[in-house]
Amino acid sequence: MGNTVNASVVEGVLERITYADEKSGYTVARVDTGRGAGDLLTVVGALLGAQPGESLRMEGRWGSHPQYGKQFTVENYTTVLPATVQGIRRYLGSGLIKGVGPRIADRITEHFGVATLDVIEEDPARLIEVPGLGPKRMKKIAAAWEEQKAIKEVMIFLQGVGVSTSLAVRIYKKYADDAVTMVRERPYRLAADVWGIGFLTADRIAQAVGIPHDSPERVRAGIQHALSQSADQGHCFLPEEQLLADSVKLLQVDTGLVIDCLAELAADPEGVVREKIHRGGGEDPVTAVYLVPFHRAELSLTGRLTRLLRTPEDRLAVFGDVDWERALAWLARRTGVELAPEQRDAVRLALTRKVAVLTGGPGCGKSFTVRSVVELARAKKARVVLAAPTGRAAKRLAELTGAEASTVHRLLELKPGGDAAYDADRPLEADLVVVDEASMLDLLLANKLVKAVPPGAHLLLVGDVDQLPSVGAGEVLRDLLADGGPVPCVRLTRIFRQAQQSGVVTNAHRVNAGKPPLTQGLPDFFLFSEEDTEEAGRLTVDVAARRIPATFGLDARRDVQVLAPMHRGPAGAGALNALLQQAVTPARPDVPERRFGGRVFRVGDKVTQIRNNYEKGRNGVFNGTVGVVTDMNAEEQRLLVRTDEDEEVPYDFDELDELAHAYAVTIHRSQGSEYPAVVIPVTTGAWMMLQRNLLYTAITRAKRLVVLVGSRRALGQAVRTVSAGRRYTALDRRLAGVVGVAQLP
Repeated sequence: MGNTVNASVVEGVLERITYADEKSGYTVARVDTGRGAGDLLTVVGALLGAQPGESLRMEGRWGSHPQYGKQFTVENYTTVLPATVQGIRRYLGSGLIKGVGPRIADRITEHFGVATLDVIEEDPARLIEVPGLGPKRMKKIAAAWEEQKAIKEVMIFLQGVGVSTSLAVRIYKKYADDAVTMVRERPYRLAADVWGIGFLTADRIAQAVGIPHDSPERVRAGIQHALSQSADQGHCFLPEEQLLADSVKLLQVDTGLVIDCLAELAADPEGVVREKIHRGGGEDPVTAVYLVPFHRAELSLTGRLTRLLRTPEDRLAVFGDVDWERALAWLARRTGVELAPEQRDAVRLALTRKVAVLTGGPGCGKSFTVRSVVELARAKKARVVLAAPTGRAAKRLAELTGAEASTVHRLLELKPGGDAAYDADRPLEADLVVVDEASMLDLLLANKLVKAVPPGAHLLLVGDVDQLPSVGAGEVLRDLLADGGPVPCVRLTRIFRQAQQSGVVTNAHRVNAGKPPLTQGLPDFFLFSEEDTEEAGRLTVDVAARRIPATFGLDARRDVQVLAPMHRGPAGAGALNALLQQAVTPARPDVPERRFGGRVFRVGDKVTQIRNNYEKGRNGVFNGTVGVVTDMNAEEQRLLVRTDEDEEVPYDFDELDELAHAYAVTIHRSQGSEYPAVVIPVTTGAWMMLQRNLLYTAITRAKRLVVLVGSRRALGQAVRTVSAGRRYTALDRRLAGVVGVAQLP
């Protein structure tokens, strides 16, 4: 950043940060320059790492803003420790040091006065002299001060190479004293080790520390990044030609260099795997390139499903010679309902075959079929284990069957690093494992799950194959249903009479069949027509926050969910969240709040976790978990979230980039959840995303009510557009035994 010509210098105490962009570090803040009369100066620029309460010496230039008047643009700054008792008190009480809030800061400064900071720095044991400060708190303050100092040093270095505050803190937490060495010498490792740092950030850092553009280390990292990005888009591998083209575009280097570096990665057991895949149907074989974990998982899942299907052992052998007429008659007496013929087939299949799939749309009786399978299995004293990929889906499964159900993550007790407590060496105690919402199972999770099913046990996967595929890589349910595969399945197609009266069910099936939904004269399905995307965004908020609660008596936070086709844009989840938060949880003097980057978190906010974090909660908190902020503690710098699995999970203020608001979520993120009422903006602004399975998935999330807001043209586009092509996966070919598995050197 360096000094600027004619730079001015301003000193003052940072009072508050009004806006901070975590990615660029651009900050707008108010500074008390000591002119009195509560006169605060607006400063803008890269105030990375500066905390409220700190005294700053800022270099930069004066300017003026049409709205905010005179302001100072910061080019460079240093922290000056405050010298007055008042400054020290404010500095300590700003939440900078964990465990010290305004109350404790008052006590410490009252006791030590101007010498306070010297005491904490030189002789922290003396803090015990402060009334009410025990040895435990004293140690905590001393440790926090040391960490703060170390972070500051790392920050100053990272600031020079353009890293934002929150990432700098995370780099420090990961590598501690080795942080600077790591950043200087192995910046591309950061992309693999530190959540929130992708290849592009690591590449920027590498450039700043002088790593050449054509360095093989950079090219190898770029190839792995291209594969990793394709996995984020759902692919398990990429055809080699496409990978080379993507990598050349990303790295802006010669194709020859990329080919050489790909060969080096293929020779490294932890690099990538190249494999010729014969796709059948007269198509030419494709050279697939996998990241190692996805290749291992695909082979492992194929092998384990095949073994489960073929094992002679059978933990439900009692159903091999059961009198089905009698069994089903007993079931009908118990439940008061006769099963339809295809439901009977599904029940028999689940109890006589080791692996089976049950699929079908809403209103076709999937839930009742599952309940019937569980009732019969339990009548024969079988140990039944029930799971689903999300907390909400697990809760629904438990209500349906009257038995305990958990998320797949909790069932397997996934640990830091993603290893599971239950696996092939320590299988689940189960005779029958039932997994609902199986369309959400990605390749890695499906592999972990199937590993934990004991030999001889039965596995029943239940899901709607017409919904969006999993957020993670793979399309496991679709691959299991592919022609020529060994896994038996039943597809329920008949819509039951009571379900035919539901506009939600009727329209879900219409959309799935490529017909436009009926939007007139239904009590539970509406279209608010609005061609302008921005207006549609505003109308969506009005419908969700005011009209539905007023008309249907539903709670705007708990019962109504806005589902947007995409995150960006005026009718995207990002913009709608800000507007919905204003409407549902507005700022009030008595409601605590905390700003993080461009977001403000308040007690009462509906939030969602946006990464898998195995360290949080009892067994980790996973991407897509939703909850409500129940408490905020400025002194401990922590807020509490009660998740939809009824667990209280604490978040430190520097972890808030793991949370996003969830008043509006993308349709992809809503998979596996069910809500009383759903509001869906369907606008021409989301043209690229509008596809039939996206709209179908959104409609099928609603239990009682769907409101579409937007343009009929956009709605027509969504209904007409069938999702473009399959994901790159070879699980279906492997299961059918037709993959020519020729691993390439």
